[in-house]
Amino acid sequence: MASRKGKTLCISSAKGGVGKTITTLNLAGIYELISKKVLIVDLDLYGGGIATALNRPFEKSIYTMVDDINNNRYREFRDYVEQYDEYIDVLASPKDPRQANKIDAKYIDLILDRASNFYDVVLIDSNHILNEINVMMMDKVDEILFIVTNDPLDLKNLKSILSIFRDVNLKNYRVLLNDSRDPFKNYFTLYDIKNIIKTNVDYTLSKRMFIKDIDVYLMNGKIVTLDKHFAKVYTKDYSTLMTIAADALGDGGEENE
Repeated sequence: MASRKGKTLCISSAKGGVGKTITTLNLAGIYELISKKVLIVDLDLYGGGIATALNRPFEKSIYTMVDDINNNRYREFRDYVEQYDEYIDVLASPKDPRQANKIDAKYIDLILDRASNFYDVVLIDSNHILNEINVMMMDKVDEILFIVTNDPLDLKNLKSILSIFRDVNLKNYRVLLNDSRDPFKNYFTLYDIKNIIKTNVDYTLSKRMFIKDIDVYLMNGKIVTLDKHFAKVYTKDYSTLMTIAADALGDGGEENE
């Protein structure tokens, strides 16, 4: 009998600065809390922030793996991941952005396929550019979580991306409204946002989850959701992240109309 493959979830956006990397880390923490083995793949190849956010000196990266494959040095997938703790591993982005140009899109399918053999969940932190690598990745993953904020440019860009998804009949996505990123922006109501992007908003992180001392967590390489007080202090947002994590582990739920 074939072994069960882990779920693959891409965290993406229509522009930078929406809280994508922090959300990726927070979801990894949630999966740890329910005893799931997680791999974070930092596919923001030119400016990935996972290693920096975890304050770890990662020596290997996705570039190291691809270079070894090209030069017949590749042996085991786990030789290229770094351990954060018992449940969370990381496949880091290249240290030098020039190395990103040497990573061909054809390797994305291989990386995600092999990763899903070892982990319950593979979280991919991507950037907002629809290049060949990201298109390949989005076509491969089980589900995409688009993060959007209450920002006119962000909403305009996401509307464009989702219109492309509808044109090519891609329905494997959900939308998270991150009100915690800019809690003082109140340009549009939830009803307005749904009308602008022409799809449902599946989840919302509240303004209350705006963490003033987030830099303290980053400087110490900590994941917010693994703080023992998180569930009590941010009860509603803890529940939201739990729901996102559970939905991604399921069969995908109802597709977007």
